[in-house]
Amino acid sequence: MDALQGKIHGHTVELNRNPGLPDGQDAEVHLRVIPLKKNWGEGLQRCAGAMADEWTVEDDQILEQISQERKLDTRQDLAE
Repeated sequence: MDALQGKIHGHTVELNRNPGLPDGQDAEVHLRVIPLKKNWGEGLQRCAGAMADEWTVEDDQILEQISQERKLDTRQDLAE
């Protein structure tokens, strides 16, 4: 039998195609992890979600301004 691939979901392995065995058939399974193929920026794309296609240079500038403002020390001296 050819090797099958699938995804782990808790105690269940969801195969990417039908193994051609009857439902309920006992089977022995040997697992080998398939390494993820990571493309540069892929994680950032997933994090950005729906905004990724609409993000502008102005959005970057706004976030940079917020970052710089957070670095300012606006606390008052208690000795005054």
